[in-house]
Amino acid sequence: MSRQVLLVNAADQTVALVEKVWCPGFRRSEPAAAGPPNEYRFIRAFRCSTSRFGIGQVEGSYRTPLGLHRVVEKIGGGWPVGTVFKGRQPVGCTRQGMPDAKVTTRILWLEGLEPGFNRGGNVDSHARYIYFHGTGDETTIGRPASVGCIHLAANDLVPLFDRVPSGTLVWIAER
Repeated sequence: MSRQVLLVNAADQTVALVEKVWCPGFRRSEPAAAGPPNEYRFIRAFRCSTSRFGIGQVEGSYRTPLGLHRVVEKIGGGWPVGTVFKGRQPVGCTRQGMPDAKVTTRILWLEGLEPGFNRGGNVDSHARYIYFHGTGDETTIGRPASVGCIHLAANDLVPLFDRVPSGTLVWIAER
C-alpha cells in the first residue's frame, strides 16, 4: 500500500496529494497509545474536473462517485503527452487530428473500496470505468466537465502518474 493519498474535492474541483510521514521515535510495532499518531503532509494540489452531472454512484448516471477508492491500474506510461486512448489502448494523438479526444495522456483506473456504495452491483466504480485521465480540452479543467471521471491537465497528470504507485488510496468527497 502506498504512503500517498489523493484527496478529491468535487466542490472546489481540486485534488490534493498528501503523504504519510512517520513521527520520529514512533515504531510501527508499538500500540497506538505508545507513541504519537502518524501524520500526513501536503505535497501538492491540482485543479481538476469532475462530472458535469454532479456526484453519484449509480451506473449510467455519468456522475463522479464518492468515497474511498484505490488506484488499481496505471495505463499509458511512456506514451507521449496527448496520446489518445480508447478502451485503454492508444489510438492516436491530439496533435494528429484528434484535438477533442475524451481520454488522453495517462489513465489511473480506480476501484471502489466500499461494498454496496462504490463497489459491486450497479455502483461499482471499476466497472463504471472511473479514471483520473487527461483530456483533449484542457480549458475545462477547474470546472465540472467530465462524464464521471476526474480530468487533470497533462502537466499535472504525468508527474502524478509517475509518482503514485498502484494501490494509492483516493478519497473523493463532495466538499
